[in-house]
Amino acid sequence: MKKRKKDKNLSVNIFKSDKMKNYNPRGNIIYGLGFIGAVIYYIQTATSFWMGVLGFLKALVWPAFLVYELLKFLIG
Repeated sequence: MKKRKKDKNLSVNIFKSDKMKNYNPRGNIIYGLGFIGAVIYYIQTATSFWMGVLGFLKALVWPAFLVYELLKFLIG
């Protein structure tokens, strides 16, 4: 294997079958903070235990809700 220079930015190089892919941990941090915020919001607004469970499941897919509402706003 060839020696590669280290990147000076925050991305980490991952080698998979001799192909270099860039992995950026900032995206995971943003998703994680959004997940925590969504869990707190949905659980605070839950009126029962099962609504809290549903809120947790909604928090897992909060980007889908965000994109849906954005497209609904832009397209009409």
